Formats: sequence, structure tokens, C-alpha cells
Amino acid sequence: MSLLMMATFAAGAAVNDWAILGACFALGLAAVIFVFFIQPDASDLAPHRSKLDQLLERRDTIYDNLRDLRFEYRAGKYSEGDFEAMKNSLELEAAQVLVDIDQLTESQTKRPRGPRSSTVQESGR
Repeated sequence: MSLLMMATFAAGAAVNDWAILGACFALGLAAVIFVFFIQPDASDLAPHRSKLDQLLERRDTIYDNLRDLRFEYRAGKYSEGDFEAMKNSLELEAAQVLVDIDQLTESQTKRPRGPRSSTVQESGR
């Protein structure tokens, strides 16, 4: 290799090293800015599912499990004793979830009743 070719190769390698170093610095700076200076939206912090949604999903899952259990029992995968024990467990769990749903929806729809206003009493006369 000639001396000129070696000098050209060394200069090209040095430029590549600086380009890689600059790219790493830019990526690091972008990461620091993103982590410390960009504030999340309020919608990003809010829960996406309400308690009622979670309970309804749990109820549907229990019903699906009951349906699958009946199918597998009819297919002969479970003895009658095992089937009854699992069915009773799932039915108790479903009953508890339904009670929780009723309590939650009742508390959301129940409005306090105060004394009737005079305008409502007068219009009823």
C-alpha cells in the first residue's frame, strides 16, 4: 500500500469515528430531553377501564368458564363430583361479582333525595 492510500484511509476512518460519535451524542441528548422535559398527557395517566368494566369482564369470563366446564363434563373429562365442585365454585364467584356490580351501579345511579322545593309542591296542587 502506498503512503497516500494509507493517509486517505486513516482520514476516512477518523471522519467515520466522528460521525458515529456525533450520532451517539445526538441520540443520547434526544433520550435525555424525552425523559426529563416532555410531560405526559393527562389522558395517558388516566385508567383506561373503570371498575364496572373490570367487573363486567370478570362476569363474562366466569360465564365462559361455566359454559366450557359443562361442555368438558359432557365430553367425559370430569367426574360428576369434580364437575359439581368446580361448578359451585364458579357460581359462587359469579354471584359475588353480580353483587359487586349491583352495588357499584346502585351507588352510581342513586341520587340523594332532599326536601322538595316549593315550586314542585305548588305545581302538584
